[in-house]
Amino acid sequence: MNIPNLPPFQSHGAIQPITCVEMHTAGEPTRIIWTGFPNLTGTLLEQREQAKAKHDDFRRLLMLEPRGHYDMYGAILCPETELVDAGQADIGVLFMHNDGFSTMCGHATIALGRFLVDADEAVFPRRQQLERDRRTGTTSVKLHAPCGVVEITVPTLASGQSDPARPVSFVSVPSFATALSLTVELPETHRWPELQGRTSVTADFAYGGAYYCLVGAAELGFPHGLAAFDLPSMDRATRLLKDAVISNPDLEYVYADVETGEPGFLYSIMITDKSMGLVKAAENTATCRAQQGVASEETGLCFFANQQIDRSPTGGCVAARVALAHAKGDLGFAEKRMYNSLVTRGYKGVPGFVGSAVDQAGKKQSIRVKVEGYAYYTGYHAFVLEKEDGIGLDGFSLKDLKLQ
Repeated sequence: MNIPNLPPFQSHGAIQPITCVEMHTAGEPTRIIWTGFPNLTGTLLEQREQAKAKHDDFRRLLMLEPRGHYDMYGAILCPETELVDAGQADIGVLFMHNDGFSTMCGHATIALGRFLVDADEAVFPRRQQLERDRRTGTTSVKLHAPCGVVEITVPTLASGQSDPARPVSFVSVPSFATALSLTVELPETHRWPELQGRTSVTADFAYGGAYYCLVGAAELGFPHGLAAFDLPSMDRATRLLKDAVISNPDLEYVYADVETGEPGFLYSIMITDKSMGLVKAAENTATCRAQQGVASEETGLCFFANQQIDRSPTGGCVAARVALAHAKGDLGFAEKRMYNSLVTRGYKGVPGFVGSAVDQAGKKQSIRVKVEGYAYYTGYHAFVLEKEDGIGLDGFSLKDLKLQ
């Protein structure tokens, strides 16, 4: 098959294709951009601000339709950052989604671990400097994310390539609970029918590289839990709950910036359900291997950014959930818990994420959390843009379409 001679990508005067590798982690996509994104300079947070202020059209082009979809997720490789220059990290990354740029993403970190081990020096200039442990058959990657340095361990074959049969793991930035069993009052405009007259809900808040609100399905008004999930109703409930939290100045402390104490942002509402038990797995499947040594299980449904639904168990939120369970005395150090999503419960052989507390770290009684999961390649893309293409010029979403 001959590849057609496609026109180049054109934006802000730049003329080159945008090349990406496509991966998924437990069903959640990661579009890794390695060429074609405008050059970013300065510290990683400065690069993030440049991407937000000057190049948001690239995010929309790559995340939204017609090249993506409402629930697409992306990662931009940043070979030069202040921590890379200081020898504290091997490469940097910016994460993006349907609404902007996030500070942490666990499922993308797992995918990036495999990709960076497999990439050549043209894509990853410091690849040859990675630490390899021949005894365990693993390679270590220090990834500079906007929330800090995340340590990834990638199973590696004798050839030096990543091993898809074993899980990638990462150790989180310091993670901690910010509020336990907090009563969130709901204004009349922020109540949903399933509450049946209640005017508040009880929720937990925790940090795992981003700030999460964790609330039980029954507490939201869904007594049958996630086993009988109702996506439209749960979308409405989580949207109203999130807005009730962020519009209440008295609750700013539950998502205040970890370093400065200044107001941060609430990234996600995670609906949790502990009643469903471990997924039944056939022998010799990845799910069966992942369950070894696991003592407990929890299923979740994550709404993040602009009500984007995570197909995976949400790696950053697994770090937050482990920190929360540890703070409540429900999970000790080195104890493993399986975290499932609706996808990992619904499709046999697609394992969830395993989370465990590693050690104490930093301030606020925080801990470091190990998260394990599997990522797989799905393809490659070279995206282009024809200047006459009015729809493809900016990206669009049917959910946000406004008729004139």
